[in-house]
Amino acid sequence: MKLAVASGKGGTGKTTVAVGLALSSPLPVQYLDCDVEEPNAHILLNPEIRDSEKITLEVPRILEEKCTYCAKCKEICHFNAIAVFGKTAMTFPELCHSCGGCFLVCPEEAIAPDSREIGLVEQGRAGDIEFVHGRLRVGEAMAVPLIKAVKARARDEGIVIMDSPPGTSCPVVATVKDADYTLLVTEPTPFGLFDLKLAVGVMEKLKRPYGVVINRADMGDGKTEEWCRERGITIHLKIPFERGIAEGYARGEPIVEGRDSLHRQFRDLVEELSQ
Repeated sequence: MKLAVASGKGGTGKTTVAVGLALSSPLPVQYLDCDVEEPNAHILLNPEIRDSEKITLEVPRILEEKCTYCAKCKEICHFNAIAVFGKTAMTFPELCHSCGGCFLVCPEEAIAPDSREIGLVEQGRAGDIEFVHGRLRVGEAMAVPLIKAVKARARDEGIVIMDSPPGTSCPVVATVKDADYTLLVTEPTPFGLFDLKLAVGVMEKLKRPYGVVINRADMGDGKTEEWCRERGITIHLKIPFERGIAEGYARGEPIVEGRDSLHRQFRDLVEELSQ
C-alpha cells in the first residue's frame, strides 16, 4: 500500500504524522521523504545512510559544426531552453525539462545529449524502517524529476509512506497521484482551512481517495471540523496541542516517543487504512 501524507501548507505537521505512522506500524514500512527541497524526516528517524546516487537529467548540447541554425529546436521548446539568433545557438540547461523534443526535430542531428545533476537520492535504514530521501541541488528549480527518482525505489510489498512536499503545486501532484490513500494534515485555523480546501481540490481533481488529520486540534476554532463534516470528509485523527509535543519536536523526538496513547492511535490508523 502506498500512503501519502500531504497538506495545503507548510508547518502543519506532515512529517510529524508520517514519522508517527512509520514508527507505529505493525507492518513492514518503507519511508520515502519526497519533500526533496527541504527533507527533514531524517532528523526524527536518524537513519544510517548506506547508499547515495547522483540524479541527472538529459539536456541538449549544440554541435556547432553540424548546426544550420534553422531554429526548429527553439520553436519546439516551450521552456525557452534553446535560443537561436543569426549564426549562434545557445542552450540554457537550467530551463530544460528533458522532454527530448529538440533531438527529434533537428534535421541535421546537430544536437547531442549532455547531462545536468539535479540532486541526490540517499537510502538507508532507521531500525526496521527502510528509508529513502532526495536532496535537491541548491539553486535547482525542478523538484519533480528528483521526486520521481525517489519514488522509483518504492517497494511492492508492505506499506510505503510518502512524505509529500507542502502546497498544491507540481511536486505535490507528482507525489500523491498514484497513492492508494492520502492523509491531508491540517490545523484548525483560518489559514489551515483555506489551504486544506486547496489540497482537497487537488485530490478531487486527481480522483484519489483521501482523509484528514487535524494537528493541534484543540486550538483555533471548529470551522475546519465543520467544513469536513459538511463535505463528508473523514477525520481520521485529532492530535492535541501540547507544549510537550512541541518541545519534543524541537529536540528531534518523534511524536509517538513516550506517548503510548498516541502510539496506539497511529497504529490503529495504519491498520485501518491498510484494510
